[in-house]
Amino acid sequence: MWSERRRRPPLLLAAAAVVAAVSALASSPEAALQVGFYRETCPIAEDVVLEEMKLIVMEDATVAPSLLRMHYHDCFVQGCDGSIMLRSRKGKKKKTERDALPNRSMRGFDAIERIKARLEALCPLTVSCADIIAMAARDAVYLSHGPWYDVETGRRDGNVTVAEYVENDLPPPDSNIVDVKTFFSVKSLNSKDIAVLFGCHSIGTSHCGPIQKRLYNFTGNMDQDPSLNPRYAAELRKLCPPPRPGDDGEGKTKVPLDPGSNYTFDLSYYRHVLATGGLFQSDGSLLHDPVTRGYVEKVANASSPDEYYADFAAAMVKMGRTDVLLGDLGEIRPTCGIFVD
Repeated sequence: MWSERRRRPPLLLAAAAVVAAVSALASSPEAALQVGFYRETCPIAEDVVLEEMKLIVMEDATVAPSLLRMHYHDCFVQGCDGSIMLRSRKGKKKKTERDALPNRSMRGFDAIERIKARLEALCPLTVSCADIIAMAARDAVYLSHGPWYDVETGRRDGNVTVAEYVENDLPPPDSNIVDVKTFFSVKSLNSKDIAVLFGCHSIGTSHCGPIQKRLYNFTGNMDQDPSLNPRYAAELRKLCPPPRPGDDGEGKTKVPLDPGSNYTFDLSYYRHVLATGGLFQSDGSLLHDPVTRGYVEKVANASSPDEYYADFAAAMVKMGRTDVLLGDLGEIRPTCGIFVD
């Protein structure tokens, strides 16, 4: 658990590699967002987000990985526009992203609304839900003992949200490396970005549903994924029994993504993937491509996290630029989950 003694590092004291990586991106000609966007309009915005995140994570550390996942899901579907927060309208047939199958187990919506309410009281209609999600994801990593990095802000909120887009735009957990690369390339993310961002699986858990096929019916012949370490597979089978008719895979049992370190953001995820094949088939797929495998091996054998942390900061900033709404586009919602009519 994060300790009060472990404070956010001032810019001049932050790890040089992380600062350099983010600064290089922020100053590039194509960058439209900026670090410190709210410096004039709401100078306390990032401090407020961090203060609330400290309380949220101290109350429930399991929310941290969910907020990191929320930022990823938001960015991959219609861009980083906060549309994942919108609730489906009552009486309407069309459902929003929030109600799509991959997001039904998502937690942290209340945490974002809590932060938004605090900011609305201080700086009304100023800080977007999209930016709050991005800042909360960064703070979730930091409060899980990971790196601090500067977040570019200036996104505006989108109101186009379609449940069907979620399954079309997010690579499922049973994706192979070819499929993963296809999904990420659409977002202008390359093979190294894939290997780096999969490190988000250093924290969090999963329900059994996404791994049941890998354990019990990998090729349709009641078999197990041969690339999965047998000992690890046996442990998973004890936790996750075969699916039953009507089982939606969202039972109470949860399995750590990174056993023994699932609430500490560190390098052990890469060691776990290299040794066992990882929890998801998509984790193991990193070993089936020369670029992603090479990166996994490098991080797994690293003596220091500094280089990975710099890569992670750069990749998160890059992902955070996906199809953003800027200037007069989009809106600033007073409540993240409610449409503005």
